[in-house]
Amino acid sequence: MLARRELSTSQIRDRLTQRGFARDAIDEAVSRLTANGMLDDARVARAVARMRAQVRRQGRRRVARELAVIGIPEDLARHALDEVFGDVDEDALLEQALSRRLRGSMTLDDPAVRRRLVAALVRQGFAPGAVMRTMRRVRQKQ
Repeated sequence: MLARRELSTSQIRDRLTQRGFARDAIDEAVSRLTANGMLDDARVARAVARMRAQVRRQGRRRVARELAVIGIPEDLARHALDEVFGDVDEDALLEQALSRRLRGSMTLDDPAVRRRLVAALVRQGFAPGAVMRTMRRVRQKQ
């Protein structure tokens, strides 16, 4: 399972449970994998956060939700988010995401376009207040 990509402890537990392994065998396997460094939730959290922020250009909130979904403990997720987003200018990331979504003749003057863009950017993980501020700033430039 770990040959293709890194998985969190929770993901390994879930997959082994689905394959019918006993709880004791799962605990033993997880302990061994953790002891020899093949299983490391902190490393997985950093890798996922980095990929989501820098490649997929998702906001902090979306990345935090993704880390929770894969079972990363909250303290490790927070540390990974601080590390990854410490190097990322979230305002610039948000502005890039907005400009990518504004296509052709779309303008921020249309209320329907603004509503769709706000919803899309919030789903992408950006704070609603930051989205509104960025949209106002971009609208003034148009």
